[in-house]
Amino acid sequence: MAGGNPSDASLSTKDERFENARRSVKYHPSVWRDHFLAYTPDITELSTSEAEELQKLKEEVRKLLITTPDDSLHKIELIDIVQRLGVTYQFEDEIEISLKNIYDTNYSECNGKENNDLHMVALRFRLLRQEGYNISSDVFNKFIDHERKFKKPLINNVQGILSLYEAAHLGIQGEEILDEALEFSSSHLRSMNQIHMSKSLAAQINEALKIPIRKTYVRLGARKFMTIYQDDDSHNEILLKFAKLDFNYVQKIYQKELHDVTRWWEALDFKNKLPFARDRVVEDFFWAVSDYFEPQYHLSRIILTKSVAMITVIDDIYDHYGSMDDLQLFTDAVERWDYNCLGNLPTYLRHCYKALLDFYAEIEDENIKVGISYPVQYAREEMKKMIKGYYEEAKWYYNNYIPTTEEYMKVSFVTGGHLMTTTASLAGLGNLVSKEDFDWVVSESPMTWAGVKMGRLMNDMAGYGVEPKISSVECYMKDNTGASKEEAFAEFNKQLKKAWKDINKEFLQPTVVPRMNLVRVLYFARLMYLLYKPGEDGYGNSKSATKDFIQYLFIEPVPV
Repeated sequence: MAGGNPSDASLSTKDERFENARRSVKYHPSVWRDHFLAYTPDITELSTSEAEELQKLKEEVRKLLITTPDDSLHKIELIDIVQRLGVTYQFEDEIEISLKNIYDTNYSECNGKENNDLHMVALRFRLLRQEGYNISSDVFNKFIDHERKFKKPLINNVQGILSLYEAAHLGIQGEEILDEALEFSSSHLRSMNQIHMSKSLAAQINEALKIPIRKTYVRLGARKFMTIYQDDDSHNEILLKFAKLDFNYVQKIYQKELHDVTRWWEALDFKNKLPFARDRVVEDFFWAVSDYFEPQYHLSRIILTKSVAMITVIDDIYDHYGSMDDLQLFTDAVERWDYNCLGNLPTYLRHCYKALLDFYAEIEDENIKVGISYPVQYAREEMKKMIKGYYEEAKWYYNNYIPTTEEYMKVSFVTGGHLMTTTASLAGLGNLVSKEDFDWVVSESPMTWAGVKMGRLMNDMAGYGVEPKISSVECYMKDNTGASKEEAFAEFNKQLKKAWKDINKEFLQPTVVPRMNLVRVLYFARLMYLLYKPGEDGYGNSKSATKDFIQYLFIEPVPV
């Protein structure tokens, strides 16, 4: 057990060196400040009548899912709509049973017109692959000619081309037909004249070309799809209303949680004690919702929010402020993990160190409640590894040393943040996650490597030329003498395409670990895809698109 927990009274709030922060990067202050403190229980609670209406509509949608024949196009489309509206978690059993029935029916042998319809085949392929069913991409052979190209008349089937485009993003290495499908469909979707299309179909195409379903942040995608689906003349009123009410209900849960984490963050007072660090606790909650959007994962959302908030501050200490002597002291203190180390640290590091230990003590208390101890042990160990990695990166900077790509990625496997945040948040699931699950998370599995690499490369391309730190871009240019930034980015984009395929492959049954572990990597990759674009850091600079996302998800209810 760590040493005694000192009071905050012994820690002063000022440090005269703040004015001389090393390699300073100016981050804008919090966009939200204390906005979410206004969301008190009287605002965020669901009324009895609202709860009753929600339950009534839920049962009607459940009945619709059960009674619609599994072998019909209508059922396939219904499952797709339910998923895209963000209410899958309400009907997991019903959808799982239906998809299993569809898979068990040897659909490639089915007779009938539907099996030769591109839309039907592509949509069914995507839904089954998403759930891990190892469906062969040979189902698309009927749509290609003798030159292994997709038949030209297909371009008149707009819905089919769109479904093919979405399905192609579920491809794995070696599936040339899906590579061709993606090239064929994306090319034609971009060149289509939308004048005579329905408003709903045109909107689906435009959204898909920006972010395909496979790469979509679930809750944000659901919010957008509600508007698209409403414009579809054939939409189901009951399903749409249920999705809207459910979204607003879950939004109230998020608002209550944002109130709580904002209060926690304000109590830490890092904006005054560590003014050089990013103040992004609301954006951190946005991160958490990307991974644990279902209402029942309250504790994991809170833990993930706090862990990202803490590591953001620590990252800024190592990247922008701490001297090497200070960083050595902090790294050693984290390794010891003992409140008695506070006396050895400069004032500004004491604030951070105490908050860090307090936070993990909270996780430990939650684990004790359910009679386990291993989750917090894994989480704490990954935090230690991450901070050691930060120290290694700081040494590179101070010594003007550019590592090889291999050296860099070895350290980045830890400092990318995926392992630390995942182990911490899984600790919030209690007995749902086994020791073996944690062992897989921290292993260098192909799935984990793919997720970490995606996060690292997208982050580095977003921050290149902005942040004064070594990145994979410099490492690539060192390894490949004469290579330009553009060449580095082109190579990274190739690696990102491969990483997406590696993730897709790991989802195919039989899987080595429960699906709950696999989706953590997928959701992390989706978040990175949303926040980081070349030259655009949606986390560091959260005043534009990220602000709109947060407004969309946590403040504005869906009009019913």
